[in-house]
Amino acid sequence: MATTADTANTANTEVPPGAPARLSGRLGVGSIVFMVVAAAAPLTVVGGSVPLGITLGNGAGYPAMYAIGAVVLFFFAVGFTAMTRYVPNAGAFYTYVGAGLGRWHGLGASFLALLTYQTIQAAVYGYLGAALGGVVADDLGGPDLPWWVWSALSIAAVGLLGYRHIDLSSRVLGVLLVAEVGIVLVVDAGVVLAGGGDGGFSTASLTPSGIAAGAPGIGLMFALAGFIGFECTAVFRDEARDPDRTIPRATYASLALVGVFYTVSAWAIVSAWGDEGAVAAAAEDPEGMVVTTAADYAGTVVGDLVQVLLLTSLFACVLSFHNVLNRYVFSMAGTGVLPRSWGRSHARHRSPHVASLLQTASALVLLAVFAATSLDPVLQVYAWMSGIATLGFVLLMLLTCVAVLVFFRRNRVDPRPWNTLLAPAIGVVGLGVAAYLTATNFGLLVGGWTVGAVFLALTAASYLVGPLVGLLRPGADPLATASAQAATVPHQVGGPAQSVPAQPVPAQPVHENTPEIDA
Repeated sequence: MATTADTANTANTEVPPGAPARLSGRLGVGSIVFMVVAAAAPLTVVGGSVPLGITLGNGAGYPAMYAIGAVVLFFFAVGFTAMTRYVPNAGAFYTYVGAGLGRWHGLGASFLALLTYQTIQAAVYGYLGAALGGVVADDLGGPDLPWWVWSALSIAAVGLLGYRHIDLSSRVLGVLLVAEVGIVLVVDAGVVLAGGGDGGFSTASLTPSGIAAGAPGIGLMFALAGFIGFECTAVFRDEARDPDRTIPRATYASLALVGVFYTVSAWAIVSAWGDEGAVAAAAEDPEGMVVTTAADYAGTVVGDLVQVLLLTSLFACVLSFHNVLNRYVFSMAGTGVLPRSWGRSHARHRSPHVASLLQTASALVLLAVFAATSLDPVLQVYAWMSGIATLGFVLLMLLTCVAVLVFFRRNRVDPRPWNTLLAPAIGVVGLGVAAYLTATNFGLLVGGWTVGAVFLALTAASYLVGPLVGLLRPGADPLATASAQAATVPHQVGGPAQSVPAQPVPAQPVHENTPEIDA
């Protein structure tokens, strides 16, 4: 694996034979934020999850769930970013879990992460194939092909971009993200300037009774699903310009942007219809609710643009998750958890090209299974796969919060109680509640407890695969990089890290330029 010293801009440098595989790039805060927010798919959430959250969750009070979700994830982010400097590799979730809870849990988390991101990618491919096929056939008068044909073409395009250098994907995602966020802000502005619907602006999400109406637990599940991907900033560590500063700043920026954007946009949608009208509209036509809102408050042209940009939002989402999955596989291969040949980087693009090819192939295999079993691309593929991903996401963050607490109790390298104890502990409580709500409502997410029980078992099995791999491959260690550098004193930018003795590690002063938030 590459360390922070390996992140020079060497995109066009040939890799000498026998040299360790590494990635490179000069991604700054903005580029990484583009990657992460694109994975969150803002327009997809506003156009798809918001109507479902209103219908199945807590009605007109649903916008508050995004604010609550952002607050819970903020406590997670405080501990997560505090630990970033002490686990300097790009494994993200599983290396953090391993550094705090040990090798077996790190291995388990690595395979749970693979399942989580593979299923959310599969979910979006299903939705994208259905949406793209509908636009081509119904709106453009093109051929009426099966949804999986369009999904396969999307997989090929994503695979091509993922094979090349990360900067190309970053530029593509940047353009698409600006377009989709911009069009939603235009709709939001139209609603605000019009003073809302006939009943004025909605206040349901500002009152305890409105927030607690209906099924707030289900509402929180849909809201948290919209944040999947914000934590992936650490996956791009090897390609960041200055990872010790860039990763924490990008994490906070991504969470803040996504949280505010979702909350305001969901509130604007509810305000456009009125509290009771929003619930009725979401139940009657969830797919077209946002498009209709855009046409009514910003004009038919904007409504048409929303429909088109929904497709680009879905594409940006799967491209971002493809890049994240590539780097998970690359990192796991580099530490022997997966075959080391999977961790090779391209000589010219310096990209994880082998991992990209594997991800493209696995996505095509899953697509073939979905097509052969005649699954509905939205009601089954999207709903079922996103249900698994939501549960895996919450469990991974919960494990990471616990790992942060344990890590800083064992390694007294950071004396700040807020960053290393109080905030992570609050995060454990909040994420524990979210995990309970997700598990107990899982049958509703995937369309029944028969399917729900199977997927719960699959989620548990993915975690157990890790220790099994550890037994079969004694050299497999997700901490191969992290454990050796977990006790590294924060260093001056551009200067070498200074190693300190292994556990127990004496407390060290935190550098004055540390990017984490202090109380």
